[in-house]
Amino acid sequence: MKLNIAVLAGDGIGPEVIEQALKVVNAIGKKYNHEINLTHALTGAVAIDATGNPYPDETHEVCMQADAVLFGAIGHPRFDNDPSAKVRPEQGLLAMRKKLGLYANIRPTLVFPSLLHKSPLRRELIENADFVCIRELTGGIYFGDKGRNETRDKAWDVCEYTKPEVDRIVRLAYEYAMKRRKKVCIVDKANVLETSRLWREVAQGIEKEYPEVETEYLFVDAAAMRIIQWPEGFDVMVTENMFGDILTDEASVISGSMGLMPSASIGTHTSVFEPIHGSYPQAAGKNIANPLGTVLSAAMMFEYAFKLMDEANEIKDIVNKSLAEGVVTVDIADGGKAFSTSEVGDWLAAQIG
Repeated sequence: MKLNIAVLAGDGIGPEVIEQALKVVNAIGKKYNHEINLTHALTGAVAIDATGNPYPDETHEVCMQADAVLFGAIGHPRFDNDPSAKVRPEQGLLAMRKKLGLYANIRPTLVFPSLLHKSPLRRELIENADFVCIRELTGGIYFGDKGRNETRDKAWDVCEYTKPEVDRIVRLAYEYAMKRRKKVCIVDKANVLETSRLWREVAQGIEKEYPEVETEYLFVDAAAMRIIQWPEGFDVMVTENMFGDILTDEASVISGSMGLMPSASIGTHTSVFEPIHGSYPQAAGKNIANPLGTVLSAAMMFEYAFKLMDEANEIKDIVNKSLAEGVVTVDIADGGKAFSTSEVGDWLAAQIG
């Protein structure tokens, strides 16, 4: 099978973790006789430096021509520390989502038996946790009208949603639930926000079409508490853009390390697969970043973009093996030997035989 993959390493630790994931992707391609075609393109701060645009037209064309996008991270401190910057790396991420029609971010919350002791939550609360958060990506406050008044002492960010935007993401959540444990949790703030009341109205209509699915509605603050108190109670959670951004980062620490969590962003064009950690500039160039979230994102790519379950499962298996045998980076080494980023990548690729 011919697999055309756009590679957007981005900023910070992005290039380092992407390099390790590509070692695994190439090893899988060789074992299963796939022709892997990689096309590298710029995004984020490196793209601003090279072109002035965090998501250049050339990069978008590469993504449109690919079967899938493997993405690293975006962000740089010099932009974070400059409130007056007109162009920011994160604008590239938002532009990519909008132009590729990536309306749904799928983030699984996973636990790993060998790392249960690393979680900030008690073992008995998390050992059976297994849920997916589906976050709407192209609407809401991140894409609404925003600005300052002339004296710059007043600011606004407008949150807007349309019925079709809500309908497509909620339906996707129900379809995922049908393949899992048939439970959907709709997260909103319908007691306060008009956009949330629209979400709830649309969801209540769709709920009737899936009588075999158990549906629950939670306000976002209650959902945030439930993630900590009883994460095992969730199966598929669906919510709007900003709520999903916050809740998925909260849920990511359940595993004991944000560096382990993958994600997929799907929509009308090419899907994007990326770890949920940021660019982590403090670790950039030190060969200490955890590449496992990026490797697991590659597993999601084989599963969702290419429908190659054997390949996806083999990648997941070798990641579990690396955790069980302690072939891990310093963030989860737990007092044992810490392997470098590149050593972990080499070890993972060598297990594919």
